[in-house]
Amino acid sequence: MQKILVVEDDFDIQELLQNFLQEAGYEIILAGDGVEAITVFPTAHFDLVLLDVMLPKIDGFAVCELIRKQSQVPIIMLTALSGEEEQIRGLDLQVDDYITKPFSMPILIRKIAAVLRRSSGLQENEHKTISYQNLVLDCDNYTATIGGAAYELTQREFEILKELLTNQGRIMTRQNFLDRLWRYDFYGDARVVDTHIKNLRKKLGIDFIQTIRGVGYKIDKAN
Repeated sequence: MQKILVVEDDFDIQELLQNFLQEAGYEIILAGDGVEAITVFPTAHFDLVLLDVMLPKIDGFAVCELIRKQSQVPIIMLTALSGEEEQIRGLDLQVDDYITKPFSMPILIRKIAAVLRRSSGLQENEHKTISYQNLVLDCDNYTATIGGAAYELTQREFEILKELLTNQGRIMTRQNFLDRLWRYDFYGDARVVDTHIKNLRKKLGIDFIQTIRGVGYKIDKAN
């Protein structure tokens, strides 16, 4: 049974999430504030973290940052803050998805299932690697190695880079990425792709992802 850490300070929402997610077949561990979340997280193997932004003691952004220092576990953020700035901040912290309150419980269930499917799919691609220049993409551990140094990627970063590498020489539009990776699970601004590309460039220090102005992105075919 897949285990989800639900971090939510509103008792009514916490109870609602627990009931729905348990009915959907997940094991649920609850945390009511940021301090409790970072205390509980290392005590078990979680398949996903459902993280509210507005938390007592330590907010969700800080909790996400602390979790990312020790794990690439999928994280879905819940928030009443619907502004672009807040969403970009969450994406910069490498969350895997973002949903604003009030939300539809069936849609949330499907988003969780989709993120977990992607996570499981990445783990099943054992020992497969994709190489480009001095970059090696490990499909088993969804890490990137450059010159012997390993970098952990979020699932979404990994998927985007993999799409670019397996479509060398082809321009990939934002819509291409949304259709292939987000599918029906996407409810938001297409510029989310730009944020992930920016994170990849910064994290890996690579310059071969080209921006095709007004169109999308591409990587030239390897010689």
